[in-house]
Amino acid sequence: MTGIFVLCGCEKPINLEEMEDTTTGNVTVSVYKIENSALGMMSRGVVSDVCTKLNFAIYDAEGVRVKQINQKVSDSGFGTVSFELEEGSYQLVVLAHSSDSNPTMTNPAKIQFTNATKYSDTFLYYADVEVDDEPQTLNITLNRIVSLCRFVVNDPIPEGVTKMQFYYTGGSGAFSAMTGLGVVNSKQQMTFDVVPGTTGAAFDLYTFLHQPADQIDLVATALGADGNKMYEWSFEVPMEQRKITRMSGDFFTADASVESHGAQVTISINSEWEGEININY
Repeated sequence: MTGIFVLCGCEKPINLEEMEDTTTGNVTVSVYKIENSALGMMSRGVVSDVCTKLNFAIYDAEGVRVKQINQKVSDSGFGTVSFELEEGSYQLVVLAHSSDSNPTMTNPAKIQFTNATKYSDTFLYYADVEVDDEPQTLNITLNRIVSLCRFVVNDPIPEGVTKMQFYYTGGSGAFSAMTGLGVVNSKQQMTFDVVPGTTGAAFDLYTFLHQPADQIDLVATALGADGNKMYEWSFEVPMEQRKITRMSGDFFTADASVESHGAQVTISINSEWEGEININY
């Protein structure tokens, strides 16, 4: 069975098999586990606590995409798909995430999220698959590949501030399915609506590092209703793959005459992630 693709202008190919019945085929893929949460005996509602979208892509031995199925958590059978494949060697890539839309998956060596799709906690499964004349079922485990900077503002958000904007470089919005590491130098940006008077506001910033331990350059800006900059700070943030860097401090009441702030860095174990780096700014 051959996949059918339609090209529309500059848009990426759309696999029409995504709209067909994907419950039958000779290769069935079922998401059994995401990190430490076994899903085999759990309800679909529990899966939705981990992600809202799943992407299943099949590539030939040369890395050419031959089929792709995308699922939303509201879809029937969320977490299980079937492909009808001819005998041969393939690469299987499965992603779990909660971004606003799906990444570009044309090339398994460069799977691309963007500022428009947003960034979220992301889990990956990659494997070579041999297809013969016997049907097979793959119960797979996805592993986290992102790094997270959790930026916490301890002091109250002042009147007039309506958004917090975070611009960061040094990480990547794209990654290789073979390594889970970043492959481009991205200019990432996340913007969040805020409510004046809120204390302890936390903002999650995700990236794919180019190596297991790296650094991002972060500019945090408080914006007014007209988009004007009201407060702004710059940081150099140490990060590690699959770990949280938690930054906390007084953003609005800090002494603006101080060009830099000392930071005490400690590592503590996080039950959901491999570890957490705590930084007071």
